[in-house]
Amino acid sequence: MITMRHDTVADMFSTIKNAEAIGKKSCTTPASKVIKNMLLIMQKNGYIGEFEFVDNGKGGLFRIELTGKINDCGVIKPRSPVRRQDFIGFEKRFLPANGMGILIVSTPKGVTSHGDAKKKETGGRLLGYVY
Repeated sequence: MITMRHDTVADMFSTIKNAEAIGKKSCTTPASKVIKNMLLIMQKNGYIGEFEFVDNGKGGLFRIELTGKINDCGVIKPRSPVRRQDFIGFEKRFLPANGMGILIVSTPKGVTSHGDAKKKETGGRLLGYVY
């Protein structure tokens, strides 16, 4: 049973992390546009499998297929603003090694990974990390 709390992004990360820890093949999380974009980034980088929207009459859920490739994931609070030249400091703070994992960033050009934000030469607000 999914209960709605105040931070849906934190709920999504904790649901995925807990399901991965006990070896589940899938999990469900509340749906929103931001969560959909974050799941697309995680899927593109190979951390999760397919996901689908399930209408439950209360805003919907995403059913996510897990691949067992996530060691840790979490929300970054407060949602820190970051300039494009400051990504290295946040990578050192939240990711275990250089080139391992992704930071998920909300930019003026949409939700993206920190690598894509560097290529687009834009900053934004940090939402979460996955490795």
